[in-house]
Amino acid sequence: MPDAAIQKIKELSAEDVWTISPGKGFPNHFAGGFNLTKPGKKLVGRVVTAQFMPMRGDLNEIITAEGKQKGYYGGQNQWIIDQLQPGDVLVVDLFGKDENGTFVGDNLAYYIMKKTGTGLVVDGAVRDLEGIATFDMPLYYKHSHPSPIRDVMLTGYNVPVRIGGITVMPGDVLLGDREGISIIPPQLVDELVKRGEDIRIHDVWTKRKFDEGKYKSSDIYGSPHDPALKAEYDEFHKKEMSKGK
Repeated sequence: MPDAAIQKIKELSAEDVWTISPGKGFPNHFAGGFNLTKPGKKLVGRVVTAQFMPMRGDLNEIITAEGKQKGYYGGQNQWIIDQLQPGDVLVVDLFGKDENGTFVGDNLAYYIMKKTGTGLVVDGAVRDLEGIATFDMPLYYKHSHPSPIRDVMLTGYNVPVRIGGITVMPGDVLLGDREGISIIPPQLVDELVKRGEDIRIHDVWTKRKFDEGKYKSSDIYGSPHDPALKAEYDEFHKKEMSKGK
C-alpha cells in the first residue's frame, strides 16, 4: 500500500470506515474502549502484529531457544520492537492484562516513536505514563500500571490477533481517532478514500446551508428532496471534486 494512499486515510473517521466495511464482508473492524495519550492526533499506518499469552514454562523454553538462535536480545517485547520500520503501527494482543502486562515504558515507547513515526496500540498495559504522555505519539492502551512486563510469552509475530472484538491482520491499514481504532483491509483503501471525500463534501455543504438559517434539518441532511437544492448540491460536489484533480 503506497504511502500516499495511507496518508489519505488520515482524512477519514471511524464513521467513514463504517459506511463501507460491513457491506464488504468486514463487520468486525472497529475496537473502542481504549485510553488515548493524544486524543487530537490520528494514528495511521501499516499494521505489524504481536501476540502474547500467559506464561507456560515448557512452551516458553522453546520460544526462548528459537529467539536465541535468531540472535534476538532483550525481552521478548524488544524482539518485535527492534524489527519495526518507518510507517509501521504495532498492534499488541496482551489479552487485556494490566499488572505485569506492560508492553512498554517511556524508553521503549520513545524508541517506537522515533523508529516508526506513527504510534502504538496495546490491548494490555503500559508503564511510565507520566513520561509517555509528553511524547508527540498517539498511543492506545487499556491500562497503565507501574509493574514491569512479566509472566507472559510472545507466541506470534505478524500473525492474526484479536483486539477486543476484531481480528487484525499484518498488512492491514489502521486508523485511530478519538473513538477508537478501525482496521481497513488494503483492498478497501481506495474505495474508502473516495467515499470519504464524498462525505467530506456533503458535510461542508450541509453545514453551510444550516448556517443560512432557512432550512429544516430534513431539507438538507441526507439527500435533499427539493429539486433546486439537489441541483445546487450536485453542482457544489462537482466543483469540489474538480479541485482535487
